Formats: sequence, C-alpha cells, structure tokens
Amino acid sequence: MKKIILYTLLLLFVGGASAQKIVKGTVKDEKGTALAGATICLTDDITVGTTADTDGAFVLKIKSDYKGKIQASYVGYTTQYKDITDKKQQNIAFTLKEDVKYLDQVVVTGTRTPKLLSEAPIQTRLITSEDIEKTDAANITDLLQQEMPGSEFSYAMNQQVNMNMAGFFGQSVLFLIDGERLSGETMDNVDFQRLDMNNVERIEIVKGAASALYGSSAAGGVINIITKDKMTKPVSVGLSARYGSHNNQMYSANIGLNKGMFHNMLSVNYTGIDTYTVDYNKDNDFNQVFGGNTWNFKDKLILTPSDDLKFTAKAGYFFRERLYNTDIPDRYRDFNGGLRGNWTINDRSDMELSYNFDQYDKSDYIKAKDLDIRDYSNVQNSVRALYNYSFSKTDQDRLLTFGADYMHDYLDSYQFSDGYKSQNTADVFAQYDWNLNKYWEIVGALRYDWFSDGNNSNLTEKVTIRWHKDAFTVRLGYGGGFRAPSLKEKYMNYDMANIFYIRGNKDLKNEKSHNFNISGEYTHGSFNYTASAYYNLVQNRITTSALKNDGDGTGNYVQYMNIDDINVYGGEITAQCRLPLGLNAKVCYSYTKEEIKQMGTLNPYAPARPHSLVFRMDYDRQVSKDYGFNILFSGRYLSSVDSEKFNTQDNTSVNVTYPAYTLWKLSFTQRIMKKIRISAALDNLFNYIPSPYYFNSPTTSGRTFYIDVSVNL
Repeated sequence: MKKIILYTLLLLFVGGASAQKIVKGTVKDEKGTALAGATICLTDDITVGTTADTDGAFVLKIKSDYKGKIQASYVGYTTQYKDITDKKQQNIAFTLKEDVKYLDQVVVTGTRTPKLLSEAPIQTRLITSEDIEKTDAANITDLLQQEMPGSEFSYAMNQQVNMNMAGFFGQSVLFLIDGERLSGETMDNVDFQRLDMNNVERIEIVKGAASALYGSSAAGGVINIITKDKMTKPVSVGLSARYGSHNNQMYSANIGLNKGMFHNMLSVNYTGIDTYTVDYNKDNDFNQVFGGNTWNFKDKLILTPSDDLKFTAKAGYFFRERLYNTDIPDRYRDFNGGLRGNWTINDRSDMELSYNFDQYDKSDYIKAKDLDIRDYSNVQNSVRALYNYSFSKTDQDRLLTFGADYMHDYLDSYQFSDGYKSQNTADVFAQYDWNLNKYWEIVGALRYDWFSDGNNSNLTEKVTIRWHKDAFTVRLGYGGGFRAPSLKEKYMNYDMANIFYIRGNKDLKNEKSHNFNISGEYTHGSFNYTASAYYNLVQNRITTSALKNDGDGTGNYVQYMNIDDINVYGGEITAQCRLPLGLNAKVCYSYTKEEIKQMGTLNPYAPARPHSLVFRMDYDRQVSKDYGFNILFSGRYLSSVDSEKFNTQDNTSVNVTYPAYTLWKLSFTQRIMKKIRISAALDNLFNYIPSPYYFNSPTTSGRTFYIDVSVNL
C-alpha cells in the first residue's frame, strides 16, 4: 500500500513538471550591457514573471499549453516582445533600446511646424496628458503651479486672478487653445476659469519672446493648450465627478464618436465652490474667498475625406458666476467657434487656412429684479493662413514657412466714458528652418504687425541655433518681443470706488523686449537633465503711474504710462527620472530677478519671487491586468519678495514683504479594469495658514481634501 501511494505521488510530480515550459534567456542593451533587474513576464498576464540577475540572465516557467508572447521591460528602455514556441525549453535573447520618452513627443508651438521634442530648435516645456492625470489638476492655474516653478497666480483687486511667469505678467504671456487666441480679460489677464483640463491632450509652453511668430502679447512666452481629437473606437464615453472641501464640486463628461472619415468629441464640464472664510484678521487683504460656479461646453468635429485633407470645426460656450456680491453676482460668458482646413499639397508643401470667432461678455445679475445687465463685450474675428514648403522630398533639412493673420477687435466696456472702441490688425511673417548637418540647425524668423489704431506697427525678429550630438543638446537664441497697448489701456476712464480714477493714455508706445537665452540638455536612459539661462531687456513697459492730482478738481488718478530700462533675468534647472519598480521623480528650481531703474510708479502686482521650486515623486504599480495604483507626493516652494502696496487710507503706497511659503500634496489613485479611476488627495498636507492673508498668499484655509471618480466606457 505504501508503494502504491509513493508511485502515485511520483507520477503526480512528474506530470506537474512536464506540464510546464521553461524559457531561458538574457536581457541586454544595444551595447551588450546586462540589464540587471529587468522584468520578464507574459504579455497578457503580468503576474507570471521573473527578473534578470546581475548577468542579465533569467529563467521563467510557464504552462505547457501557453502560446502567447513574453515581454522584457526595463526602466528607460522600450519594451520588447517575443513569441513563445511549442518547445518545452526555449532560449530568448532580448536586446532593448533606450526609450527617450521625454523627447519623442511631437510639438508645434515653438516653430508652428511639427517637430519632435528632441529636435525642436526652440526650448519647449511639455506637460502631457499623463502629467495632467497624475497631478489631477482641476484647472490651468493649479496645474502650472504644480509643474512650473516661476509661475505664480495671485489676487489682484476684487479677487480677480493675476499671473506672473518668470517676471512677465499675464498680459505679456499669450494663452492659446489649439493655436487660437482668446478674447476678453479680467484685470489684464485672460479668464483662467475658461481653461479647464477636461479633454486636454497636452500643453506646450515656450518661455521668452515669441513675438516673431505670434505677435503682440507673446513677449513673455506662449502657453498653447491642445485638446484631444484622436479616437480609435467607434464610441467612447468618459464620466468623472469630484467632491472636496468647501463643497468644491466638479463634474465632467466626454463623448467621442468615430465613424469612417468623421470624428466628433463633445466635452462638458461643471465646477462649483462655496464662499468660505479664511480669517477675520484686520490686517488681511481679504477675509473671504468668493465662491461661484462655471459651465464649459466644447465640441470638435473632424472630417478627413482623404489622407491629404482634414477639416476641423469647433464651437464652445462658457458661463461663470462669481459670488462677489450675493445679491448682484458677477457673470461672465464666452461664445466661440471656428473652422480650419489642413491640406497636404504634395511631398514638399502643405497649407492651413482658418477662421475663428470669440466673444467674451461680462454682466451684473440683479437677483431682486431678475435682470442681467451686460457692461462689457470683447469680440474678435480672425482669419489666418499658413504655408510650409520643404526644399527636400525626404526630410525637412530646409523648411520655409509663410503666414498671415487678420483680426477685427471690438471692445465695449463699462470702463470707457465715450462708447465702444475697435481696431483692425494684420500681420505677415516668414521663418526659415535650416539643418546644416546632423549636428547643427539654425532657425530665423521675421514678422511685421500693423495696427489701425495709433502708431503701434512693429517689426520683430528671432534667431535660434541648435547643436545636438548623442545625448547632448544645446540651444542658443535671441528673440524680440513686443506688446501693443490694448484698447483698454489707451481709452480707459474709470472710477475706482471713489478712491481714484484710472485713465488711459492714447499716446502709449509699444512695450518691447530683447530676449537672450541659452539652454543645455542631457538625456540618457531614464534620466533627463536641463539647465537654461535668460536675460530680458524690457523697454517702454506699460504700467500705471504713481498717484497724481492736477489740482483741477477732478480728484486723484493714476494713468497708464511707459517706463524704461527693466532687466529681467534668471535661470532654471530640472532633473527628472524614471527609476526601477515604477518610481518616477522630478525636481525643478527657478531663479528670477527683476531690476527696475525708473521708480515712482505704482505696479498693482507684486514682482516675481526670486526663488521657487517644484518637486514631484510618484510610485506607479500595475498589480494585475485589472488593477493598478499610483501614489503621488508633490510640493512647491516660493521665496519671500519685497513689493509696494497701495494704502487706501491715505492714498499712498507702502513697502511690504510677502513671506515665503511651501505647500505639499499627497494623493492616491486606483485603476480598476482599465475603466474606473478613483483618486483621493490631501492638499496643503502640512496645514500651512498665511498670517495675515495678502494678495500674493495662497488662498488656503488649511488642509483640504477631495475625492475623484472617473469611468471610461
């Protein structure tokens, strides 16, 4: 009996062993270096796997009837796949190539032509959809402050939001959506609430003067928000909901349809938050943060009748209500639409034609009378043509770009005393992109802008040199920047709550700048390092004067004026990497210095903080094909800064120091069946509370939380 049992166990053991295949092999790079710790697993079941030893060797046992694929992956390298044969024992040699994930994205903002990020002659900062998903940012202000040091969003008067990016305020940083300008402004900035992160593919940021391609308002840089338009499935539906502190709510829906040559993406987004109290300290600039709600509808229809022809139609509606006064809340609306055609003429040339309409309105809603009184409307109609010609059929060694724009700008504002104002603008520009050889590239651009109102026409130039060899890239450039005075800055005549008047100045000159920049980049495997430095000489900066009184009984006033000789310089250092086992990290430090030689002016916004830093580390793990998670720890630090503050008690300005602060965030995201995503986060993790609250402090009332659930069908 014992022998029968022994034989039975032996047969079971042998049968189990024979029911397995043994796959042996090695994992090395293209130079033959062993990749110790590389992961080897089944493609359709990552739970069946092993790791390579110090010599890159591995042994993997799998079921005998398995006939799928096996994959080898290593951080910083592209994953490679091999077929499994019917043999009981198989030897496989994997040779992995370096994965330049940071550099293989296509960007268009720096040169207005598609370029790989690694080959872009203009240094471009890229925020991908993956970055947006990890940070879980609800809006553009939150995202930029988490991703870019040197970017700060603070309050201006009446709690309108103002931006400072590396020493340039919001009116000198051009925001685009799919390459199109935005109408309207709030305290000299675009309405940032319009720029939600729903359905965004990527964000491309070019710092420094870009006026040679984009004209006025691009002296400090360009931020181009590019929305999604690629769909592979016939129908796709994405739903998400968020709830957080102060009754902060956000609901989004994306519906995509893909039928042959037709692609349509509809995006709907709602946000809402209650007014909340921060502190009743009498020294505060504010004691409450005003709540409100927004609606944002966007639709994009793409028609591709052939591989050479593509038509895009867009339409959108935006609504925002701000509870500055609960009885008479502020309302903001935007209507926009556009048509674009892209035609690949032949192997050497292509053309783009587009028309865009954008109308931004402000109104006061009187609840007691159910009256909605519009007191501001900015309407822009613009037409653009762009033509590219390559002197070579096989590559873009020499690429010539021509473009022209026309815009009619209409503004009717409560800040005017004598009715609406309008003007026409037009421009032509040309760019020549020349790859001298495999190491050197030079790009030159020239643009002329014409304005019908006043003597503000301008000629702008730009030249950039790029050198690239192996893992190193160096960029050196000069760019001219300019900003023509707006209609508001020319013709404004507004009473600031009986404290003083703000007067326009129709004799304002163009604000001009000369931007010199240099950057270096090194990429190897999973590591990427960049360092850059810049110097801006700003002439005729448009700002407001110190408080004046002509003694004629009209009272105190400030007036828009030009000041000269402002130097803005600094630099930035970034290091990012993807470490083994799913660890990713990035740290970026920025230094900014402003030197204003002409004093006696009243700048309503604080200057840039000299030192700032952002940090992000996350751990991402796909436990099985149906479950994965991500843990993110991120933060930012901003140093103190000295500025002037207007004292409404005696109509004078006083020197103030805005203190340094740091904010940190911890979030945990779960992915279930590739369909469901659940995120929970603690913001302001260490419970920082400003004392007192000032216009340049964060508006946090302490530690906050939110939970976010999204479903993709």
